[in-house]
Amino acid sequence: MLPDLQPTLTGKTLSIRPLWASDWTELFHAASDPKIWEIHPQPDRYKEKVFREFFDAGLRSKSALVFVEEASHTLVGSSRYQAFDPEKREIEIAATFLVPRLWGGGVNREIKNLMLGHAFTFADAVQFWIGEKNLRSRRAMEKIGGVGRAGLQDRPPMGQHVVYEITKAGFAANPYWRG
Repeated sequence: MLPDLQPTLTGKTLSIRPLWASDWTELFHAASDPKIWEIHPQPDRYKEKVFREFFDAGLRSKSALVFVEEASHTLVGSSRYQAFDPEKREIEIAATFLVPRLWGGGVNREIKNLMLGHAFTFADAVQFWIGEKNLRSRRAMEKIGGVGRAGLQDRPPMGQHVVYEITKAGFAANPYWRG
């Protein structure tokens, strides 16, 4: 049986829920800042046609999620679970973005804490594939305890990626998640 890849999760400042087709306008508005995508492997994702492909792929995946800021009740980003391997008990958290006004605070930690906590109910390791040149996301991953796997991995058509991993044991032992 497949795990629930579109849970509803509630934190202190935001909630995470499944992506709905009716989220298009609001999520595109959140994603339309070029700054979000400037060091991403697909730097033109702020454009409507490109974001529409990303959005529709999220709907088809049946594992895409949106972040709802509790104070404003607005969509402030999205993510998805993918590539679940039940034999290895691994899953990937991917395609994550957050509006720039929420960068640098505790929101990324809250999102990852909720998503990792859910993933570790059925997986022992979570992977994050990050574009080789996306230093901002790579630093954020290292800050939250992600351990880089050796070498670069190719993910056509998105290019070279660094793969980070957080294990269930590492998540439980890292004081970062309790702070």
